[in-house]
Formats: sequence, C-alpha cells, structure tokens
Amino acid sequence: MNLLNGAAFSRLHGALKAAETRQQVISDNIANADTPNFKRSDIMFEDLLSASIGGGETKPLSGFRTNSRHFVIGPTNQIPGMQFVTDADSIMNNNGSNVDIDREMTLLAKNQLRYNLYTEQVNHDIKMMKTAIDGSA
Repeated sequence: MNLLNGAAFSRLHGALKAAETRQQVISDNIANADTPNFKRSDIMFEDLLSASIGGGETKPLSGFRTNSRHFVIGPTNQIPGMQFVTDADSIMNNNGSNVDIDREMTLLAKNQLRYNLYTEQVNHDIKMMKTAIDGSA
C-alpha cells in the first residue's frame, strides 16, 4: 500500500505548495497595487497539472514500455512545477500599474478556498491511513 507516497498524494502536495506560493504572489500584488508601473504576477499550476494527467479534450498519445529503462512516451506521473506569469502588457491604473484590487481580493478568497480543500483532502488521506493501521473506525 502506497497511500502517502503515491502519485495522487504527490499531486496533492504539489497543489498545496502552489496554493501557498499563490497566496504570497497575490499578497505581493495587493501590497504593490499603488506602486507606479508595478506589474501583477500569478502562478500557473492547475492547468499544467490537468494537462500532465491528460485532462484535455483529446487523449494523449502514450507508448507501451516493456522495460523500465525505456523512454516514457506520453504523460508521466511526474508533478509539473509551478510557473510564474507576469502580465507586463496591460495597464489598469493611471500610475502604470495593472493591479485591480477587487480582482486580487477575489483571487485571494478563491485561493483560500482551494487551500482549505487541499488540506481537508490531506487530513482525509492521513485519517484513512491511521484507520488502516489501527484497524478501527
């Protein structure tokens, strides 16, 4: 049994790290909303994760491996890294900044809900492991 070291738990761990980093980036955007010529940043993770596990509309091509030393063709179980994205093209305010404080506060609340969901799932997985070890419900 590989509950806490499996691919699903690793994806959950990566999502938690992305949510933590996104919290810092959004907080930075809010703190610098009035800084002249500040450009907002964001973190891309969920889209990359969805693409890596084949969440797109078309099924990705995958190769059949007969030996572990063969190259992997198609999607792997590796967790994609986070990607920082800076919007350098748009201007929102008169001072050259592109931070919309209402949008950032909405993204902050959305990220908090997402983080709570991930922590609930981690707690559930650990509780299931503890139940399996103890043998009681």
